Amino acid sequence: MHFVTPCRCFPGRPSLLAMAVCLLPLLLPTAGSAEENASTRPLLRELDIEIGTLEPGETNTLVDVPGVAVGHCSVVEDFADGSALRTGVTAILPHGQNIFLHKVPAAVHVANGFGKFVGSTQVNELGVLETPILLTNTLSTFAVADALVGWTLQQPGCELVRSVNPVVGECNDGYLNDIRRRGVTSEHVLAAINNANSDAVQQGCVGAGVGTRCMGFKGGIGSSSRKLPDSLGGYRVGVLVQTNFGGSLSVDGAPIGERLGNYYLQDHVVKQEHGSCIVVVATNAPLDARQLARLARRGPLGLAAAGSSISHGSGDYVLAFSTAEALRTSYESDQATETKPTLRDDRLSPLFQATKDATCEAVINSLLQATTTTGHQGRVTEAIDPAEFMRAYGAGKTGRP
Repeated sequence: MHFVTPCRCFPGRPSLLAMAVCLLPLLLPTAGSAEENASTRPLLRELDIEIGTLEPGETNTLVDVPGVAVGHCSVVEDFADGSALRTGVTAILPHGQNIFLHKVPAAVHVANGFGKFVGSTQVNELGVLETPILLTNTLSTFAVADALVGWTLQQPGCELVRSVNPVVGECNDGYLNDIRRRGVTSEHVLAAINNANSDAVQQGCVGAGVGTRCMGFKGGIGSSSRKLPDSLGGYRVGVLVQTNFGGSLSVDGAPIGERLGNYYLQDHVVKQEHGSCIVVVATNAPLDARQLARLARRGPLGLAAAGSSISHGSGDYVLAFSTAEALRTSYESDQATETKPTLRDDRLSPLFQATKDATCEAVINSLLQATTTTGHQGRVTEAIDPAEFMRAYGAGKTGRP
């Protein structure tokens, strides 16, 4: 029996049906998507492994930052000629109001620019985010951006808007997904946005993570969070990743990938990595765009700690935003000046640590939550086995063979 996570979408069917199926709160059987139910797989902390010293939030996911919502739509379909769709859309909403009318401070850091991060230059130029953040596959980026523009223009209060900066990140899932088919539609985009909620983020082979691969194993969507103690402001940092990159998996210093015989440069062979990793960092700390750029630059530290070397073909981007209401920018104002309170720079270091640790844990969670997936032309990518993961972790920490 094969399963997919909730919010499956079927291309080519009426849009109302597609959206209805995407919103089903059930696990539905399908052919060739995953070998087991993701809900039976562990998160890292359920294996009694903790990254860093800061505590996670209530759900240990991105939505622990108040106001943030996440939704997925997974596109899974098989065709008679052996081709298959294994892809989807993940939507991140910074708050529950009209985002275009109430923009949030944001910044994008480019660790390696081999990607198509739509909207990133305007985010960095103006320092604000004015749409939800959507994640998908490489060749569907532009269709998703167009659908996001359409959705924004339809929001109440946007009747006279004539320019929108849609923000869409991508990973190339073309090994498991028939990416040339460009199977993601506007219905899938609307379903992901409409399904966004503040429940614990679904992880693994869901949404934009259905067809991704990471460090030799099945990748996907991963998430984690940290909360600062009250003495340091009590702020939250949440991270969501779409993992699709190469490297050698490391967990708290233990060389898991090497112990399992699945790692970059194995047998001194260079396998070209055409992947990517999108990292989304949210915080309720009052940070402006300049400070958020500093926060975003700590995301790659977490990728490196998990085993990424940010290779040539990997487009690695970090987008950071603040939900602090006092820092939001109104679309229009009669005021010529603005005064916004921000955290002092010398108070940022704990947030840097939180970003690094949550990014690292989110990557590992994406691997642990992913399930073995059969996709385009019968290609298979195996999920990491939790028992073997723990054996390798124990051996790596003790130095045993």
